[in-house]
Amino acid sequence: MRTLLQKVYFLCALAAAGTAHAASPWWQISASLDYTPHGSQPGLSHALLSSDNCTGCHAYGGGNEAAYFPWDTWAGTMMANATRDPVFWAALDVANHDQPGVGDYCLRCHTPGGWYGGRVVKNGSGGTLDGSDGCRLQGTYNSGDNGDYGGESCHYCHRLVNRGPQGEPAYIGNGNAWLDDGDCNGAGAPCRRGPYTYDIGGAVDPPPHPWAYSAYHTQSEQCGICHNVSTPDTSAGPLRTLIDAAGIDTGIPFPVERTFSEWQHSDFADVIFRDALGDAASDAPALARSRQCQDCHMPLSTDSNAYACTFANPGSRAGELPTHALVGGNTWVPGILSGEYGAALGRQTAYAQTIAAAQQMLQGAAQLAITPGAYVAPTASSAGSIAFSVRVTNLSGHKLPTGYAEGRRMWLDVQVHDARKAIVARSGAYDGATGVLTIDPQLRVYETLQGVWNATTSTCDISAAGKLQFHFVRNDCIAKDNRIPPLGFSAAADPELQPVAATYPASGARTVNFDDVAYAFVLPADTALPITLKATLQYQTASKEYIEFLRDEALPPNAFAAENTLCSGAPNRPFDVGPQGRTRAEYLFELWNNAATDPQPGYGKSPPQGVGNVARVSLVP
Repeated sequence: MRTLLQKVYFLCALAAAGTAHAASPWWQISASLDYTPHGSQPGLSHALLSSDNCTGCHAYGGGNEAAYFPWDTWAGTMMANATRDPVFWAALDVANHDQPGVGDYCLRCHTPGGWYGGRVVKNGSGGTLDGSDGCRLQGTYNSGDNGDYGGESCHYCHRLVNRGPQGEPAYIGNGNAWLDDGDCNGAGAPCRRGPYTYDIGGAVDPPPHPWAYSAYHTQSEQCGICHNVSTPDTSAGPLRTLIDAAGIDTGIPFPVERTFSEWQHSDFADVIFRDALGDAASDAPALARSRQCQDCHMPLSTDSNAYACTFANPGSRAGELPTHALVGGNTWVPGILSGEYGAALGRQTAYAQTIAAAQQMLQGAAQLAITPGAYVAPTASSAGSIAFSVRVTNLSGHKLPTGYAEGRRMWLDVQVHDARKAIVARSGAYDGATGVLTIDPQLRVYETLQGVWNATTSTCDISAAGKLQFHFVRNDCIAKDNRIPPLGFSAAADPELQPVAATYPASGARTVNFDDVAYAFVLPADTALPITLKATLQYQTASKEYIEFLRDEALPPNAFAAENTLCSGAPNRPFDVGPQGRTRAEYLFELWNNAATDPQPGYGKSPPQGVGNVARVSLVP
């Protein structure tokens, strides 16, 4: 319920939509806001069970089964480790500093067990806690999932429903989920929902726990709960609204990330599927299917012995068992988690499996091709030249790259080699030892740069004192979004999704799903011929600029507290793993900066990963 003061300011904000952005935002003077007012709330009748409760039947722990069993394929993923991710914790501290208490909004998706268990801000009975910093969570980073550090748990995902208890429609985004909290067919506990139904006496025995068939669990809309992220939709309205390039406040909640919407406006989300599905409340199987998130991120096992439960017959799910791989492009953080906590968790194999699956996902996300142009071969006494273009085609079902924008980027590394394989010309050089991407005149970096609108200069400020800034809670404008659209992208005019500082040609109402990049290089005299053109697309989870920003924000004058100091007096503290006597950002920086010869393992500076194929063309003079 909004207070009268909140209502007044909210109405004023709505009235201001379509006008120049106000210099003193209304939300800055609100004494208290509920950052998570929608969807199911803490105080569930049936608490969320930890994923440890599922291991007795759905974990195998070794052999070929680890490649398809639900827990084994889930355990190394960022879904399972969303509450262990050191990048998340460093960013959470910045968010709470920029907007005190907003960690409630972040932790809702990263620790459903802790949030619905009443250990973040809301205790479930109308009281409030001081847990927006995560200090009140149960367990620790290297404990199992029988606590609050188990990320997106099995029980959370399999209790999701597409209607609220009073028939309220499903939400898309911001973790505004509805959870089944009722009695499943008299079992005294909620249903565990999934894409299967069972016949008594059939080929596969029904599970021993309460269950229900759910079409919702086959649909991308379920993934959109946490993979469409806007500014917090508080009890007084959106915290930030999108300001366009002209300085006009659109009134639209600021889009932090839009993976689901990008898919929804692509050919992957075919209208035939949506029409066949009909009422979103229906659990009737759809008559036709487009390509859903689950099809790529939960690929079917090809093992002829695939099965999902230790009590089921091997092969009972052969050809129809979706693995819980749930990977994107993050290979760096799973490696850190394996080195820091993997031994205690017993998950080194799971983390390695996740890294391999992410690398495979990246390799299938793009197609590169080189088209040669004008070529003047160098001689012993005179320089030559070469012009060519590189086409990058997006094969994924969303923008490339997608997801959380801060620190995430992709770029073209283009090289010209001589006959001795020496590099004679290059764009996009990256130094793995320093983490520096060389900025050259022809460099093509695919990224989103969000910032804070400066009414004085009428610009979207993305830097301060010459350094990029990443204040995702404060951001209200987009300075750049040149990420490659998916096939059939039809939302080029949507202010939430349209390219910024980039143009993609349109064919009718749809933009192309590729980018053509032109290059021209001088070839030194006496270059050994023939020359070879090589193009590689590189993806990086966290840039040097992002890691250093998080570190610098924690330093004076902000002077963030070391984690055990920050959480002093909280349950289960102090920790003897993780940051301990360091700030979360300092710990992250050390993980990023350490070489393999240092006392801690070397994880690299978020090493780039190749996306798609490596394109090569040799030119004979």
